[in-house]
Amino acid sequence: MLFTTVMKSNKEFSRAYNKGRYCVSREVCVYYIRNSSPFNKLGITTSKKLGNAVQRNRARRIIRAAYRLSEEFIPIGFDMVVVARSGIIGKKSTDIERFFKGRLPDEIRRSENERAFKK
Repeated sequence: MLFTTVMKSNKEFSRAYNKGRYCVSREVCVYYIRNSSPFNKLGITTSKKLGNAVQRNRARRIIRAAYRLSEEFIPIGFDMVVVARSGIIGKKSTDIERFFKGRLPDEIRRSENERAFKK
């Protein structure tokens, strides 16, 4: 991944959940918040509601592949937590990639414009 590092600490995940905004599709929910670095941080979570370990790991691989292919469309400087939802079972990375290329960047830019307008 070109502009992205892996998010590992619980503090970073909690910050995105509690203070960030979110964008939802049937397959994933993405929490995002601006960070003060010239790159993105990506964290992926899957719950046991998705199924066994094989299905959860497949969901993480699909999300990672979709993000890697659409990374250039996503604005830089954000912490993002991608939460897999039950709709991801049986999907391919191209389905999630469509969300990452289309709706997610639009939502991020819209929220940044709202934030700039409020100041």
